[in-house]
Order: sequence, then structure tokens, then C-alpha cells
Amino acid sequence: MQDLQDWITELKTSQQLIVVEGIKDKRALSYYGITNTITASNKPSYLITEEIANKTNECVLLLDLDKQGKKLFSILRHNLQKRGVKINNSYRNFLFNNTNLSHIEGLVRY
Repeated sequence: MQDLQDWITELKTSQQLIVVEGIKDKRALSYYGITNTITASNKPSYLITEEIANKTNECVLLLDLDKQGKKLFSILRHNLQKRGVKINNSYRNFLFNNTNLSHIEGLVRY
């Protein structure tokens, strides 16, 4: 991935399940045609873990860099890895290391 457009293209074609925090994050990704997403808000972490583990053995956690997002990222990463689900951090790391974004919903305005 070299720039944000490459990031969007790769994410769109990755076929991996993408976990986002809320509906605004999901809408921001769908704006770019990325539809293989589920939201993690308003659900207990064990239910999200079960839902993901029942669907796939690898996923992308695109959670925000605020306090709540970091906490949820840590919990889900731990629980999913215990269930044998591989976490692909490359998309999250690229986005937050190469842009000024701290919230996924901000993609549309970036």
C-alpha cells in the first residue's frame, strides 16, 4: 500500500471480514464500495467474537484510536486469537500511521 487510494482498493478486494465500531464507520467504508463489514457497537464482546469466529478464520479490526476503540480492539483481538481467528492489522496500521485520521468515519472527509 502506497497511498490512501491503494489502501481503499486493497481493502475492497481483500474479501476479509472487516470489523468497525459503529454505523458511521460502516457507512464511511460503504461510501468507497467496501461492504464486507460488521459493526461491533451495542453488542457484548463475546457475541461479536462468536459472530466473527463463526464466519471466518481471519478478519480486519478497523477500530478507532480513541480510548473506547483501543479498549475494544484489545478485547476483540485477545478473544478472537483465543478462538483461532487471525487478525490482519496491516490496514489499521497503515491508516493510522500514514494519515491524520483517528476515526474511521473521517475517511469520507479526508
